[in-house]
Amino acid sequence: MRMDAPLISAQNITRSFQAGDETITVLKDVSIEIARGEMVAIIGTSGSGKTTLMNILGCLDRPTSGRYRFAGQDTGALDPDALARLRRDHFGFIFQRYQLLPDLDAVENVEVPAIYAGEPRDPRRLRATDLLTRLGLGTRLDHRPGALSGGQQQRVSVARALMNGGEVILADEPTGALDSKSGAELMDLLLELNRQGHTVVMVTHDPAVARHARRIIEISDGQIVSDTRTGDSAAAAERVAGPTPGRPKFGATARRLGEAFDMSVKALLAHRLRSLLTMLGIIIGIASVVLVVALGTGSQEKVLENISSLGTSTITVRSGSGFGARDAQRIETLVPADADALALSDFAASVSPAVSNTRQVVYRNVEAEAAIKGVSGDYFRVHAYVTVTGSAFDEADVAGLNQVAVIDEDTRDTFFEDGTDPIGQVLLLGHVPVRVIGIVRSTGATFGPSSLNVWVPYTTAMARVSGQDHLDSIAVRVPEGYDMDRAQQEIQALMLDRHGTADFFLANSDTIRETITTTTRTLTALVAMIAVISLIVGGIGVMNIMLVSVTERTREIGVRVAIGARRADIVSQFLIEAVLVCIVGGTLGIVGAVAGGQVVGLIYDEVRLSFSGTAIIVAFLSSTIIGITFGFLPARAAARLDPVVALSRE
Repeated sequence: MRMDAPLISAQNITRSFQAGDETITVLKDVSIEIARGEMVAIIGTSGSGKTTLMNILGCLDRPTSGRYRFAGQDTGALDPDALARLRRDHFGFIFQRYQLLPDLDAVENVEVPAIYAGEPRDPRRLRATDLLTRLGLGTRLDHRPGALSGGQQQRVSVARALMNGGEVILADEPTGALDSKSGAELMDLLLELNRQGHTVVMVTHDPAVARHARRIIEISDGQIVSDTRTGDSAAAAERVAGPTPGRPKFGATARRLGEAFDMSVKALLAHRLRSLLTMLGIIIGIASVVLVVALGTGSQEKVLENISSLGTSTITVRSGSGFGARDAQRIETLVPADADALALSDFAASVSPAVSNTRQVVYRNVEAEAAIKGVSGDYFRVHAYVTVTGSAFDEADVAGLNQVAVIDEDTRDTFFEDGTDPIGQVLLLGHVPVRVIGIVRSTGATFGPSSLNVWVPYTTAMARVSGQDHLDSIAVRVPEGYDMDRAQQEIQALMLDRHGTADFFLANSDTIRETITTTTRTLTALVAMIAVISLIVGGIGVMNIMLVSVTERTREIGVRVAIGARRADIVSQFLIEAVLVCIVGGTLGIVGAVAGGQVVGLIYDEVRLSFSGTAIIVAFLSSTIIGITFGFLPARAAARLDPVVALSRE
């Protein structure tokens, strides 16, 4: 007996499409009712509207006008996610072209509807395996669609349709892509499913296929022209489809997200080259940011060490009106008496006059150019040098114009590379012999390219090396706790009183430190902003590739939506893909930057890269934010695709 309330009820359905300025009506005022357990064939020629009708019955499309009810529920009042739930819980689709996902094996393809239903992994895998085994594919469970024959792919499609129960099975030209033997086997399978209580609706243009149904509806030019019953449909209607698998609610959302992650990973691995090219922009951008910040930080540290080598809390008096001034070489008014006067003041913990020249230094058969610096014994304390071996000269050496010298480690390695102990050895500074009494190592680096350094008493340098009677500079170290600004004012006043004019200028090491620190930070920020631009370009590249991916995978999206994926499921998968690309790309960029920095450090000693944990974390977070930002629009575009349009896209 036929049930009073039909399972499917379509009343006065019209479906029109806009083609430019013209409106094409595919279905015209169609009404149809299908009871539970019926097996119905909708037959018609190509373009008659039969597939459009099936799409409306399967909630893949909406009518332009009219009302469609499923199990008494008006589908026109449902939002896209509710329609997805309806398809997932009640419908099973068998497509003419199978529409299997190429990156998944047979079991994984069958599992997809249950994944979107939020079912746990083990029960659904067991059910998928059981369905495939019953359909004769027990030995093909791990085969991808490309390794299956047409008949086998169609059986996988049938198993997928039954995964969530398949109360209503919609088959679009089910035998159209099969040979006669496979087609006959599929029809036998559909008949068996109908006998088990499944409602089966077939769309076909083949009368021989239609004759298997107990009811044949013929459609022509968008209108039903006949509705013929060929068998005992009442008997079939009394049967009820098997139970639909349970829909566990607790943890379903987390399971869906986990499955979206798994599917995203599989999609990325299936298209490795595309994924790598997408990552490339992010890798370059992140590596640039990390390297630029590391270079800026390293340069800043190196400069600050150089300043430290000048001495902490040090004020230097120099001739002229300022650094780089044209009069610096002409003014020769600094004299040793100025240093003596400064040394007697309260603001001076120690004072070191200095003169500097460049000479060819010779030791036996080794000759090299070196900086000859005449200083006092306090110089090494003022400028924080560490004695490696021997000792520095003292005030007696200065007073006696003694021909003694202190050298640095680079100079030692140049002239005594054979391992000879430099202490006591004699170097020729031009034509002036000096005896090495000590070796020092600077706590900081030198400005500019590295040079060889030889220090002698400034009195010796003035009288025997350069012959000059003036000083190049005087370094004053201020006692700890003494106010630097006050000390600078007092030095200024004392020198003005002695010289009567400002033919000198003062260089405060702390001021230089602050100025250079600010400058390097500004330059680092500027270059980092340039690197950020490359990050943005990389992000745009991610969005572009993801948009292309959406276009390439339009049919896949249509299949997923048809078998129950909600918009959130599609957004999750594509967004996770974008975020994974950016996170992996960011990680590779960071690793590449650190590895590249190590290589550069080994090759070029003068280049220092100081990697900051904060910069690395910020770069990593940036890559994640880029993935979310530039992945959202393509993900949303994918989720908003009309399932009918997506399925029909080539």
